[in-house]
Amino acid sequence: MIIYSTSIKHKSSQVIFFFLVCFLTFSSCKEQSEYEKITEKKTFLLGESVPDSHFLGDQKCKQCHQNEFEAWQGSHHDKAMQDADSTSVLADFKGEKFTSQGVTSHFYKRNTDFFVNTEGPDGNYHEYKIVYTFGVFPLQQYIVQFPNGHYQCLRTAWDAKKNTWFDLYPNFKVVHSEWLHWSRGGLNWNNMCADCHSTNVRKNYDQKTHSYTTKYAIKNVSCEACHGPGKQHVADVNELGEAYKQSGTFSMTSNTKPKELVDQCARCHMRREQHSTNFNFEGTMMDHYFPQIIESEFYHPDGQISDEVYVYGSFVQSKMYKNNVTCSDCHNSHSLKLKFDGNKLCTQCHLPEQYDTPKHSFHKMNTEASKCINCHMPGKFYMGNDFRRDHSFRVPRPDLSLKYNAPNACTQCHKDKTDQWASDAFKQLYGEVDSIHFSEKLAPGIMGLPEAHIGLQELINDENESEIVRASAVKAISKYQITNLIEQYIALLNDPSPIVRGTTLDVMSEINSTDYASYFLPLLADPKRSVRIKAFYGLGVLDELQIPEDYKENYVKVKEEFYDYLNINSDFVGGRIKKANYYIKKGDLKSAIASYESALQIDNINNQVRLGLANLYYQDQNFLKAEETFKLVIEQESEFGPVYYSLALLYAEMNRIDDALIQMKNAVKYMPTNTRTYYNLSLLYEKKQDDKNAEAALVNGLKIDPANESLLYTLAYHYYTREKLKKAQNILVKLVDLYPNNIQYTQFLDQVTKVK
Repeated sequence: MIIYSTSIKHKSSQVIFFFLVCFLTFSSCKEQSEYEKITEKKTFLLGESVPDSHFLGDQKCKQCHQNEFEAWQGSHHDKAMQDADSTSVLADFKGEKFTSQGVTSHFYKRNTDFFVNTEGPDGNYHEYKIVYTFGVFPLQQYIVQFPNGHYQCLRTAWDAKKNTWFDLYPNFKVVHSEWLHWSRGGLNWNNMCADCHSTNVRKNYDQKTHSYTTKYAIKNVSCEACHGPGKQHVADVNELGEAYKQSGTFSMTSNTKPKELVDQCARCHMRREQHSTNFNFEGTMMDHYFPQIIESEFYHPDGQISDEVYVYGSFVQSKMYKNNVTCSDCHNSHSLKLKFDGNKLCTQCHLPEQYDTPKHSFHKMNTEASKCINCHMPGKFYMGNDFRRDHSFRVPRPDLSLKYNAPNACTQCHKDKTDQWASDAFKQLYGEVDSIHFSEKLAPGIMGLPEAHIGLQELINDENESEIVRASAVKAISKYQITNLIEQYIALLNDPSPIVRGTTLDVMSEINSTDYASYFLPLLADPKRSVRIKAFYGLGVLDELQIPEDYKENYVKVKEEFYDYLNINSDFVGGRIKKANYYIKKGDLKSAIASYESALQIDNINNQVRLGLANLYYQDQNFLKAEETFKLVIEQESEFGPVYYSLALLYAEMNRIDDALIQMKNAVKYMPTNTRTYYNLSLLYEKKQDDKNAEAALVNGLKIDPANESLLYTLAYHYYTREKLKKAQNILVKLVDLYPNNIQYTQFLDQVTKVK
């Protein structure tokens, strides 16, 4: 089952993000000069969605496309979702009982129906009827119908390899009240799965009643899920007969260019955020979705897959993609099977005498170790038993594993060896690496290492580099204090890549200032809907009456798109938080608070959200409610460091310095690598006139980050005001050396030197 959402879930002091699987398009912003309403492009569409009657079904396709139908029949697309019956259900349902994490599920049949007795959303055991099967191999899930149109996927699934029941997340304890419980949002079919497992899905969520009336044209991933509705195509064939030529009403045809085909497949094979109410085959994917870029929550810092990001985000990093290799070069488009077995798949393009030889692999031929994919496409298991390969097709780099703790294929296979062993062996067999991989510039930036912004800037400015890499560098560089960075971002708003433009808007929109509104306004006419919506969000700092006359028409159009975007994501915690953040931009704290409270209605123990709500109460001067909310977070999760930090700041605001000190010390305890805790702890000791501990806090922080600008400056000032001029001078010399362009530090050093 595909899981993707904008919900944010905090558990065990970690923030777990579930973002919608996204898409990337590669057309230039110059291809279209003004806003065009997506749904006016094709005449066979009526309104915002395609009528189900325009989808004729696979049996109609079979009449003319027998070979393609036979290849598709029985495929993972064909079996994506089925009615639960004796032919579709793979599991036994013979009275088996399966226990995991203290929950026992009992599976059985009654007449021809399938049932499970398991823990429900109230913590009690109930009987549930299985209505649909979901997937077929290597696992099959089972779907239960709940009230208000909700359909839920059981956490216990059937292992189609081993023919046994298993827990999708065996090491992850989830209580019945959590969003991640199978009966709640984390395994909800309507928003987590349906869009990619059925054809022409309309989610139809009503936030007021927290209910769905989800509809689809065809239950599974049919021919028309990929190629589009067939009504116009059949009408054209019937009218023109042998004179028929492709008329452009279909997607994924023999005329589709390689990168366009990747984009079209990516809609369901990528982690993404949805920006349109329904996918209706119009425009490009960037009119409907925006991709998850390379960030540490989802990828390893070098771009290798970590969380469940699917295929697209890794494939577009590859040389394969740059050289117009596309999905159908390796996979049969209809059966989804690989076109060839073993290394023959790769030697379609790569000379076998050069690459399919022990001289290249240094492993015995015709073994698992000699397979190209095991060195160049390592992977990992998701959902318990589903092994998925990384599609970035990279050379193993154990030397980078030593630097950035990223995985490498060598030690994934040689599990008894170290990364140092692998690095030494690589050099012995292949010599020194003779080319620069983008990850050598991106990884240190994502990790926030000193001076890594130089490599990030090189990536951003390299238009020959992958768009997702450039966009990821745009996001990563925002952590650094760089002269003229804003000017660089303003230039990137006109970048040919829509993902770069969109990511730049994301970063700049975090600055709640009207200073950059004039640069956002032209992007209301961007050819890509995702970019327009991001521009509108950034313009939230303006009142509608402040929009210049020249932009009002586009503003009104995109406003409708923006609220459609908020509505389509309103069943996710993250969607409701996005609305809250928009209200914050508008200066409407009351509405922002209401949206945060609404988010807790669908995930009541989400401490990341509750912490944000407490901070909003704090900003709204409702200190009592803020304190109560902070304390509730601590009650639910006593080792969650950020709550102690925020509570300490609240107490400092209330001039309860002793209480603030207690909580800030807790923040240091539970977030020992967060340098802001040391900085603020020092300030609190300053208020108590405790010079010794104030200095110690800064020194301890610098042990964590010796080049930290704030800590160094504060420590220098601390020494200066206490007439410890030599110590102040030493710190300032280091500051000037690290940040030579900061005139303030140079002047401060001169001042200290003169006093001395």
